[in-house]
Amino acid sequence: MSLPELNIAKTLPDAWDYKGRPANRATTGGWITAAMILVNVRVDGSGVEAVERLATLGIAVNLVTYLTNTMHFGNASSANTVTNFLGTSFMLCLVGGFVADTFLGRYLTIAIFTAVQATGVTILTLSTAIPSLKPPKCTSDGDCVPANSIQVSVLYLALYLTALGTGGLKSSVSGFGSDQFDESNKEEKTKMTAFFNWFFFFISIGSLLAVTVMVYIQDNLGRRWGYGIVACAIVIGLLIFLSGTKRYRFKKLVGSPLTQIASVFVAAWKKRHMELPSDPSLLFNVDDIELTQVDSKKTKQKLPHSKQFRFLDKAAIKDTERSYESMMTIDKWRLSTLTDVEEVKLVVRMLPIWATTILFWTVYAQMTTFSVSQATTMNRHIGKSFQIPAASLTVFFVGSILLTVPIYDRIIAPIAKRFLKHPQGLSPLQRVGVGLTLSILAMVAAALTEIKRLNVARSHGLVENSSKTVPLSVFWLAPQFLLVGSGEAFTYMGQLDFFLRECPKGMKTMSTGLFLSTLSLGFFFSSVLVTIVHKITGDTHPWIADNLNEGKLYNFYWLLAILSVLNIGLFLVGARWYVYKEHRLAEEGIELEEDDFVGHA
Repeated sequence: MSLPELNIAKTLPDAWDYKGRPANRATTGGWITAAMILVNVRVDGSGVEAVERLATLGIAVNLVTYLTNTMHFGNASSANTVTNFLGTSFMLCLVGGFVADTFLGRYLTIAIFTAVQATGVTILTLSTAIPSLKPPKCTSDGDCVPANSIQVSVLYLALYLTALGTGGLKSSVSGFGSDQFDESNKEEKTKMTAFFNWFFFFISIGSLLAVTVMVYIQDNLGRRWGYGIVACAIVIGLLIFLSGTKRYRFKKLVGSPLTQIASVFVAAWKKRHMELPSDPSLLFNVDDIELTQVDSKKTKQKLPHSKQFRFLDKAAIKDTERSYESMMTIDKWRLSTLTDVEEVKLVVRMLPIWATTILFWTVYAQMTTFSVSQATTMNRHIGKSFQIPAASLTVFFVGSILLTVPIYDRIIAPIAKRFLKHPQGLSPLQRVGVGLTLSILAMVAAALTEIKRLNVARSHGLVENSSKTVPLSVFWLAPQFLLVGSGEAFTYMGQLDFFLRECPKGMKTMSTGLFLSTLSLGFFFSSVLVTIVHKITGDTHPWIADNLNEGKLYNFYWLLAILSVLNIGLFLVGARWYVYKEHRLAEEGIELEEDDFVGHA
């Protein structure tokens, strides 16, 4: 091997070091840099999908009790504050992903948004520590002064700065970790698989710490200590992350898939009055000009023309008034390749499935809001001295997820493979269907448990006295947490597998974006639903009362159960209509490459 060839073998063709030179395989990337990213994830606490589990979940699961007991919000407004905070966190992931893919790159996005998040949690810590930023305690007569506008503004500033930081981190950390490995190298590809295994392991550990240790510290030592520890951990994680700068591998910005989707729709709209040619081969496609001049991606699989959503085909109508030479530098907002159009069609076909998974996350939202509020009214003692923090009931939720995954892998999947003849056991859509079914059962269990809790409260004369504990064990709430946890395991696995496999190869980041947007919209829909229900039922016979013993929360759970039944009906229709990309392309005689089943988060 000549010296130039040897130098090429030592460097990677698609990655650079911090000085912009081709990344050296021996001195950049690999497990050392991945470990620094893992430490960053582990210290600041990973979130529901990628990061922030300790920070975001540690704040969210116990936030409703702080809002009701300290800030003197009502139950409905407290629940909406929590779900709006979580919904914004996930929605901003799309913004963070767009910024990372188009402008800053993943490294700078992580560094900047981690600093933003640390600022948010620091302000939250100060708001819980400074007396003037909290309303006075309720009097012995039960009179409570609500938080004033300044106190609420500081709280919201802290929460939404934290949400902004979370959005940037979620969109980039796992992807930047995978950038440290060369997928074309068999050894490094194996290491990348191990990285993701450890990544999700730390996410699970972060979840357990959030709902146990952090909640206990917040309830027993004080919120300022709980949030302060998280703020310090985030700063330490950022410093560890920055210390690895010289060893990181950096990838070229490829642009956001959202830009491709938008450009196809814009181009189609501009040509809405033009007639489509009868022969699809007359439309503009990747064969017309060199691929590298059309798109920065080096690998774009040519897709066959489909007859659905033909309006979008107009984006590929050639402009006959332009010369061939002028089309060598095309305006993507006026002319798209047919393959680009077909990739957008693949995303559009997934929208019915995407829409019918939103309601699951609305059910999920109740586990961090009203279920925690229920727990605060019930007997939480174990033995004579130890009392379980209300928010720590979510340990059943996390534990259920951790149990469901191996049970599915070791028991359910082998049985399903035998009888359903599917290589994965259950297909992605079948797994989502199981998750949606479990969410219905969870709401039925929640409604029945609330009816029992109210009956016990009435029998002991506690309807008007919300300060006394209802003599009913808090473990009656365990079934709803367990069912939603198992449902999340199925829905989560099914959604990610579905979006990962069905998104076009050149738009893999859409798999994460579509998944996170269902979480966001699920939380926002919970806020809307609570607001509507609270307004309709009023103050006379409220379903969601400030004193749960005077409300009819079980009716709200029944409503969610009914909506979930209707939703799963729509899901089954969409699932029956949907044809997997693998089958669709097989009919056209096109074989998928292995990379089409590998996600790039």
